[in-house]
Amino acid sequence: MKKVALLDDYQGAGISQPHWRRIAARIVLEGFSDTLRDESELVQRLRPFQIVVPIRERTHFSAAILRQLPTLELLSLTGKNSGQVDMAAASEQGILVTQTEGSGPSAIEMTMALMLALAHRVPQEDRAMHLGLWQTGIGFDLSGKVLGIVGLGRIGTRIAAFANQLGMRVLAWSANLTEQKAAAARATYVDLDDLFRQSDIITLHLRLSERTNQIITARHISLMKATACFVNTARGQLVDEEALVDALRAGRIRGAALDVFHTEPLPVNHPLRSLENVILTPHMGYVTEDSYGQFFRQAIENIESYLEGRVPAGAMNPQVLADRMSRGK
Repeated sequence: MKKVALLDDYQGAGISQPHWRRIAARIVLEGFSDTLRDESELVQRLRPFQIVVPIRERTHFSAAILRQLPTLELLSLTGKNSGQVDMAAASEQGILVTQTEGSGPSAIEMTMALMLALAHRVPQEDRAMHLGLWQTGIGFDLSGKVLGIVGLGRIGTRIAAFANQLGMRVLAWSANLTEQKAAAARATYVDLDDLFRQSDIITLHLRLSERTNQIITARHISLMKATACFVNTARGQLVDEEALVDALRAGRIRGAALDVFHTEPLPVNHPLRSLENVILTPHMGYVTEDSYGQFFRQAIENIESYLEGRVPAGAMNPQVLADRMSRGK
């Protein structure tokens, strides 16, 4: 019997997945609903387990952490590795790492929802209605406005299609984007500074990497129109969060809708929580029944393959298993 730890299961939605039944007789499963930031506490929690299933990148596995987990055999990720696991260290320690497919349409739909909520003041008017009030502010139409998409990949292209359906003009920038590729998505390629100057709404859809970490600087935010809004459903670390807070607090931009943050869960005393011109959601862009069903079905299939001595379909470093066999382990 292998001991399995399910991490960061805030709502208990992971441990209640029916897919666990297929390996229930072969594992001892324990779920944790909190995220530990202290490295020593995390190591202490995980030392008894041979298999760890983290939910997305809520917990990071650095080389220092992995080297303190001598019994760990398998990290079965839900979703793709977005840099939360030091793969070189995992391979060096003989830890197999597996991943699943991404979250499909969830992030796309979440971005659409936040754009519409910003334009039509949905959260503010909902709160007001519950307090007995009526029409406390005025929204704006998306039709005829300029949408700036930073990152015209799989998600960004779908957002461009949505914006075109609404009658918006779409600008786009990515590091490797060309005018031809942008035009194929019914967008206009511009440089990043011009995108921030011209857009009425800016939305981020970049992968987080060393190159893109805090790629949106205070200078970029200072280029935005006073009537512009900022949307981020990608990763909090893409943005200079302090500069964004300053712009929102001073009213230098109209508002923002944020699903991702530098620190998650967002601290209770974080200044973003006190700003009326910000819509906040707790990284819900992938948290749906459909996405969780896919994540856990594939993550558990990877565990099942491992328990049966087969190379899991989602193995990222399958050479680890070959190395174990060569050592007779």
